[in-house]
This record gives sequence, C-alpha cells and structure tokens, in this order.
Amino acid sequence: MDTALRGTRRAGRRERPVPGVVGDDGVPLDVAIRGTRGPTVVFCHGFTVDSQFWAPQVAALEGHARVVTWDQRGHGRSGWGETSHGTVDQTGRDLAAVIDAVAPSSPVVLVGHSMGGMSILALARQRPEWFGTRIVGAFLVATSAGELVREGPLGLAHDAARRLGVLPAVLSGARMAAPLADLLPWRASRLGRWAIRRLLFTADATEDEVRDAQAVSERLPLPVGQAFGASLLDHDESGALPVLARIPVVVVIATRDRLTPAEHGRRILDAIGPSARLVEVPDAAHAVTVTHHEVVDDALVELVRGVRPGRMTGRGA
Repeated sequence: MDTALRGTRRAGRRERPVPGVVGDDGVPLDVAIRGTRGPTVVFCHGFTVDSQFWAPQVAALEGHARVVTWDQRGHGRSGWGETSHGTVDQTGRDLAAVIDAVAPSSPVVLVGHSMGGMSILALARQRPEWFGTRIVGAFLVATSAGELVREGPLGLAHDAARRLGVLPAVLSGARMAAPLADLLPWRASRLGRWAIRRLLFTADATEDEVRDAQAVSERLPLPVGQAFGASLLDHDESGALPVLARIPVVVVIATRDRLTPAEHGRRILDAIGPSARLVEVPDAAHAVTVTHHEVVDDALVELVRGVRPGRMTGRGA
C-alpha cells in the first residue's frame, strides 16, 4: 500500500481541484481532476476511506483517461451536513452533482468500490436517462445491491430487532452515543487492527497494509460512520440493476470478501445480463483494489478502452 500511495502523491502534483462542487443540500464536496484526454472516469470510494484508496487505479489510467476523484460527504476533505443526509441515496445525488461539474457533455465511466458502487446504483435509479447517454460504462468492485445483513450474527441481530420493533430505538441510541464515543481513546488499538485485518484483508496481509487502512478508516468521525452504517443496513438498489444493462459493466468480486461476499457480485451480474463481465479474484478480500491491484487495474483499463466508439465488452468469466 505504501508504494501505491506514493504513486498517488506524485500524481497529486498534477491534479487540478474543482472548486464549488456542492451537494443538493449545499454540502461542499472535494473533487479533483487529473489528465485532459480520453473519457472521463469518475472514482467513487467506499465507506470509511477516501479518494486516496484508488491510488493504484489512478496511476494505471494515466494517459488513458481524464480521471476524477472525489471524497464522499463526511469522508476525506468533503463536508458533512445533516446527519439524516448520511445515506446511500444522498451519495447518488452527490455523484450527480460531481458529474454535472466535471463532465457536462463528455462521456463518463463510473468506478465504485463497496459503498461507492452502491452510490452508482443509487444514481442509476435516480437518473436512469443518463445511462447509455452520458454514462457509457461502469466498473463495480466488491459491492452489493442489497441484503448485506441477511447472514451471520449481525444479520440475525438486525432481523430480530426489526421483528421486535426496537430497531429504530437501537439506531437512535447509537446516533446519540456516537459523539461521546468519538472522544474515547479507541483509535490505533490492537483490537482495531484485528478488526481491519479480518474485515478488509486476508491473513497474509502485511502489518503496514493493515495499519495504513486502520489509520484511514479511523479518521472518519463516529457520527458519520453511524449514520452511513444505518443506511447500509437498509440498502436495496436491486431495482436499478436493469438500468445498467444499457452499458458495458465489469463486476469484480473477491472470493474471500467478508463485507460484500462474492455472491452479491454474482447476483448483480445475473441481474444486469450479457452487457456485464465478471472478474473473479481468488484469495482476495474486500481491499482487493490494493492487495491485488494488478488484476483490477488491467480490467479497468480494458473497460475504459472498450467504451470508446466502435468497441464494446461482453460477458465472460
């Protein structure tokens, strides 16, 4: 991860900030552009990280595309706003604002990891007319269209709270406790490193990779994390998947992903149909864009090249 981040910092000297991009509620969004030629590729990062997460892919696209990175609200250098706006639905509207600002007329390829992929699906529901016109390709990595908590202990607890009618009270209590909990010395702990390793990586991840990921994730304020976490529990954008059938799509799954298991990606693939292609990465976990970035980089470059006029990508394995 260190090498990848150094590559992004070098590229960062050539980045051009895009001032004045705001969500529909006035929240400022941090947006940057690199490059001037080729299709515009907009990167949407996942929950608890920021645009630096895409370091290897940004480097891989140098010379191939006009690259746009942005920090989701509450993450990185973007603003926050009302807690009630910490939802996947809002990130879809924020993405629309970014696209309007950076590519009002040029073709756009959308790239999303985890919650970033969900933002793309939310945009597909909100702006279906853009897909096949303004949006000409999508690259979905380790993401889900819904039902993230239907399995395992968390899923059982969530369903039990819903059936008992106490889920709103539980979520409300978490919202109230988050600002106080944020003051406690919980960052940089061994327990946190264990959780990051288990959730994002496989057992063979280096200590530096885990520590770097922990540092980025723990910069997110707990109230922001709680708000988005509650939204992810009810996330369901499965109805938007047919919209993506209008464009070439690559779905990347990691076979050892504990947060968005590979089956979620397979369901996305099946719902989109023949315009989607599967890239399966064996022995990789949720942070596949970092640990196995060569595979991800190659698939992304192929998609970006393929969406140019006269070339399309089809379904495969």
